[in-house]
Amino acid sequence: MSAKIFSAVTIGLDSDIVEVEVDVLNQGLHNFNIVGLPDIAIKESRDRVSSAIKNSGFRPPHQCGRITVNLAPADIPKMAPIYDLPMAIGFLLATKQISFDTNNKLFVGELSLDGNIRLVHGVLPIALLVKDKNIKELYVPKENAPEASIVGGIEVIPVNNLYELVNHLLGENKIQSFPSVNAEDIFQENEYELDMAYVKGQEHAKRALEIAAAGGHNVIFNGPPGSGKSLLAKSIPSILPKLTLEESLEITKIFSISGKLGKNQALVTIRPFRSPHHSASSVSLIGGGTYPKPGEISLSHRGVLFLDEFAEFPKSVLENLRQPLEDGVITVSRAKGSLEFPARFILVAAMNPCPCGNATDPEKLCSCAPSQIVKYQRKISGPILDRIDLHVEVPRLKFEKLEEEKLGEKSADIRRRVEKAREIQNKRFKNMPFFINNEMNHQNIKDFCQLNEESKLFLKNAVSNLQLSARAYHRIIKVARTIADLAEKDVIETMHLAEAIQYRFKID
Repeated sequence: MSAKIFSAVTIGLDSDIVEVEVDVLNQGLHNFNIVGLPDIAIKESRDRVSSAIKNSGFRPPHQCGRITVNLAPADIPKMAPIYDLPMAIGFLLATKQISFDTNNKLFVGELSLDGNIRLVHGVLPIALLVKDKNIKELYVPKENAPEASIVGGIEVIPVNNLYELVNHLLGENKIQSFPSVNAEDIFQENEYELDMAYVKGQEHAKRALEIAAAGGHNVIFNGPPGSGKSLLAKSIPSILPKLTLEESLEITKIFSISGKLGKNQALVTIRPFRSPHHSASSVSLIGGGTYPKPGEISLSHRGVLFLDEFAEFPKSVLENLRQPLEDGVITVSRAKGSLEFPARFILVAAMNPCPCGNATDPEKLCSCAPSQIVKYQRKISGPILDRIDLHVEVPRLKFEKLEEEKLGEKSADIRRRVEKAREIQNKRFKNMPFFINNEMNHQNIKDFCQLNEESKLFLKNAVSNLQLSARAYHRIIKVARTIADLAEKDVIETMHLAEAIQYRFKID
């Protein structure tokens, strides 16, 4: 006797239907075989499923003959133990221990040995698939129900254990479906640990962060140790605009697949701030593995990737940033597949000017030889620096500045200006597949960043005198467009270009 139950497989950030076919032959010696490119976690399902069925009070698989489970389509690799639950239900159907209509039902869940159902990863993409395929009911572990309920138009059934689910399917002791969550109600005013008001001095650096937050531009801080580079970078989340629902769903999918979503958490409601250590590997940064998973740059999508001690990262690791900084996506290619993950993040980097850190400090003597300084700075390649829009020197603060009791401008006030600039950009790019200035391509720059003759001449002289690249030329215009938006100006003026150009000076 055979049975078929529907489940799902997630490839990259998208899911597809998987048919879990269970065939039971009550002859010969017992054998439980799983086919369809399962990974080790799925191959071990036979032991979990057998114990869960037995401990739930049903006739277990070891009392039957040959059992074959096929995960179709068979040419797509299957990962993670989310097929435990559909396998168990399929076995009970195939052995006629239960009977119900399997149409318009999709099951995911990991079984414990006592029959309880454990949380799994990647439920949000599966819920979106269920809605897209017009499947009515989605059965998930109880802890995953809030995440799935974000997708309206489907019935989410939260399941505690196998016995409870069987009674529900038989029409006895029906499980109450999980109420749909209005995503807009989840967003609240967030409290941030750090506020720009408590960052002493460094007004030039604060202005750079405001521009970066408003237009999605990349920024690098260069200065001696203890000048406040890390504190400035860690304060940027407090001035970033509130997430939109579309952005939140994008981020939540990535966090769900990566297993970073908290228990009973429905949505990621604050922008990510990721700060990997400088010993991080290329795979941890860009993603990868036998079956590619998102890395830190994708986990910081629509948020901030902070790389402290920038020059201490291995050069081979930093070079992996070239494609995502330019294109906003990262393509991870492996022998078993090639996947594309989103990577639209604001890069905030911080570094010292030399190994001892005092090369630009007027009050401390640098102990590094010129060759050491050159070698240290060459760890960051020209192409990487060229992709960073705002180069900011952060000087050491004097005692008098540190002792000031007067607070600086609050993050909430800066955030209001940033959000106003983002609103202007949203209106400008209303019919475009992007919504911030940093994502404009060359054609968009021509369409939305018109310069008058005075501005063109000013920019021409700057490009010639500073020997800027074509990439730098376009990035200066995009930064100037953001500065004009912060000033609520429709036209890019010479003063906006002048401020944008000053950030192209690299600290040597």
